Amino acid sequence: MSGRLFLVPTPLDHGCDSQSPLNEVLPLGTIKKAADIACWISENAKSTRAFLKRVDALTPLAQPIQAQQITELPREVHKKGDHAGATRFDARPLLAPALQGQDVGLISEAGMPAVADPGSSVVRAAHELGLAVVPLVGPVSMLLALAASGLNGQNFAFVGYLPQEGAARAQRIRELEALAHKTGQTQLFIETPYRNLALWQALLQTLKPGTRMAVAHGLTLADGQVRSASVSHWRQGRTEHDALVRMPAVFAIGG
Repeated sequence: MSGRLFLVPTPLDHGCDSQSPLNEVLPLGTIKKAADIACWISENAKSTRAFLKRVDALTPLAQPIQAQQITELPREVHKKGDHAGATRFDARPLLAPALQGQDVGLISEAGMPAVADPGSSVVRAAHELGLAVVPLVGPVSMLLALAASGLNGQNFAFVGYLPQEGAARAQRIRELEALAHKTGQTQLFIETPYRNLALWQALLQTLKPGTRMAVAHGLTLADGQVRSASVSHWRQGRTEHDALVRMPAVFAIGG
């Protein structure tokens, strides 16, 4: 019998100053399954080992960390994506253990693998090889932010990262705003923590006063926060600059 590919979500506190108790952000079933798996395809081997140490503290690992087989996805998969065109990555060789009957876990640094993170090539390869793909339950930052935003949760799009260059970023913001007002579709995007503040400032400078904007940072952490208001209201208030700089954040705009 072939093994299965398990999509193993991890806490959203990677790179944060504090951590959430693992059993408060992951169901026991997910923790137990992670403890059973000894073969991993990973975005980052170091963060995977750190996660397994947290799992081991609650549910003993079937194999010690030293015996875990952890294969990192190539760096070009992180940089260029792994889902289309010339960047399409053939992940089938990584799934050889599953063809031999061993369950394999796909894992990213934070959240659900293959959602705003590398891994779609591995999932696609599993389907091509006829392997069962099993997503486990855990936090997905975009959905948590969307649910808490008050924006349209029936029609939404995650558009990844916005351009870094000022003029191109402002143009993209205007395009997304126009799409949100025309179709009612909420637009969600993210940024590297150290560029969060620059993006927040660009949004306030570029968006129309009546556009609604939500910012969610530190999701699932004790000091996490979600704020949602019109741009005109945001402009009148203040924001926690330190938190925006330190924590991963999700931004959303809508009508």
